[in-house]
Amino acid sequence: MSITPERTQELVKEYSTKENDTGSPEVQVAILSERIRNLTEHLKEHKKDFHSRRGLLIMVGQRRRMLDYMKGKDQKRYEGLIARLGLRK
Repeated sequence: MSITPERTQELVKEYSTKENDTGSPEVQVAILSERIRNLTEHLKEHKKDFHSRRGLLIMVGQRRRMLDYMKGKDQKRYEGLIARLGLRK
């Protein structure tokens, strides 16, 4: 369900804007997207796991707010990120 530290480091390297950048919105959205994908796969198998479903909805809301923040700050970075992650909207 959760992602490994190695996978987190891969995402940080791929989406960071500068070296050792773990707090930029791009990195945070990429990590949240990976966690959301993993949890979605878990919920396909365990349909009655409502506690995890609530966690998924919270993460989706966090990602949405972060993307809205990025869209307000820098439209080009926002568009590039959603294209790289394959997100809609």
